[in-house]
Amino acid sequence: MTESTDIALTAINSSATSMEPRKIGMPTRPSSVQPVVATGRATMIALIALTFTTGIIDAVSFISLGHVFTANMTGNIVLLGFAVGGATGVSAARSVASLLAFMAGALFGGMINVRHSDWTQMRLLKLAIEIEAILLLLATSFAASAGTKAEISSSLTYGLIVLMALAMGVRNAVVRKLAVPDLTTTVLTLTVTGIASDSSLVGGANPRWRSRVTAVIAMFAGAAAGAMLLRYGVFAPLGASSLLLLAVLAWMDVRGTEDAQLGIERA
Repeated sequence: MTESTDIALTAINSSATSMEPRKIGMPTRPSSVQPVVATGRATMIALIALTFTTGIIDAVSFISLGHVFTANMTGNIVLLGFAVGGATGVSAARSVASLLAFMAGALFGGMINVRHSDWTQMRLLKLAIEIEAILLLLATSFAASAGTKAEISSSLTYGLIVLMALAMGVRNAVVRKLAVPDLTTTVLTLTVTGIASDSSLVGGANPRWRSRVTAVIAMFAGAAAGAMLLRYGVFAPLGASSLLLLAVLAWMDVRGTEDAQLGIERA
């Protein structure tokens, strides 16, 4: 091996570290760094409002439509297991109808996410709320034709289950894509876990405790409001949910400017 070759190899070895980032086509940013997803105040408040409507929707389905959930699929699957196991007071057919309709709604919501992947959080959420409002307005009109909850026929019951579960499926698919921590709008298990496991009692820093507690209160309040409104008929809580969604849309149009300007990028 010649002296010139030794010098060349030494130079290459000593500069390998500094030369590596400059390879053509190689990113200079570490692959572990992920884009930060910003969430505007208007979007956060809209998600809290949707959490409130979840309580109303599940109050209607569980109390008046035969012990079935149309928003909380965890509870719905458990109820389906109870029915298969021979428990009384629950219906496997209604649970299956709810699950299938929810999945169909989630499928449609997934199509929205893919087709409009370049949209901001605000815009995606508004579209999901618009679809949910339309489906719940249809459910309200059907329920209003039945009068009191005692007069609801079996066919109308299944129709309401399907419409409500479809609406919840679309919403859940879009909200899941937004991935706002502790605000899934339909499930509180991880939120409640976070309140306890991240608390100062165990040396935690209580991250996002305000939004977590607010989500729990919102769903509790929605369930209580739904149960009270059922005294006037199934149409009452459904109508209230529809009106609330329309109010949220109007509010997002007025106050959602900062969210629309975020220009959120998705990985």
